[in-house]
Amino acid sequence: MEQYNPEYSRQWRVHRTLCQMLRDRSYVVEDTLMDLELSEFVEKFESIDMAEDVKLIRRDDLTLRVVHESNADDVMFVFFSEETKVGVPQLQVLMRRLVSDGAKKAIIIIRETITPFAKKVLLSLPSTIIVEQFQETELLVNITRHVLVPQHILLEEHEKKMLLEKYHLKDTQLPRIQKSDPVARYYGLLRGQVVKIVRPSETAGRYVTYRLVV
Repeated sequence: MEQYNPEYSRQWRVHRTLCQMLRDRSYVVEDTLMDLELSEFVEKFESIDMAEDVKLIRRDDLTLRVVHESNADDVMFVFFSEETKVGVPQLQVLMRRLVSDGAKKAIIIIRETITPFAKKVLLSLPSTIIVEQFQETELLVNITRHVLVPQHILLEEHEKKMLLEKYHLKDTQLPRIQKSDPVARYYGLLRGQVVKIVRPSETAGRYVTYRLVV
């Protein structure tokens, strides 16, 4: 078996989890990307740096643009930062790309850290623009595939309304899940949304709870 640069394996694992995450959010991701083995990933993305005369996989080449399967206006960009530290200049490039495409959602994959000034820029964005950030280390494995993590299903707005009417509740009376929860972040859950959580049960077969994202 061919031995690859450990960095290639890291990039492949992050890219694989990212594609799974996008599909779990109901974005259209090509099967050819979902099913890439490490060797296929390297073959597809490896290039040669002519200046340094070395082979590498540029993170810029991993950029993705995906569309939601039920809403063509819901476009998500995914940017892999080439720099170890994301600063304001990188965010400016990202925002120009979003504006030129008319998109309002993006995910930045950060190699190590993001500067305090860049964090302030993200916090100052209008509420109509959503920019999420994940460190590469957070995506080396897909946490939702772990046997101890129950199934999470986001309710549509009409399903949320039916649930509250059925049990004569206000949404604030539901148990809560933090927006910063790792699984909530994986699914891109927003405050005010309700998620259905299904756990296996030895007596009932399955145990269902609902949580409000706060």
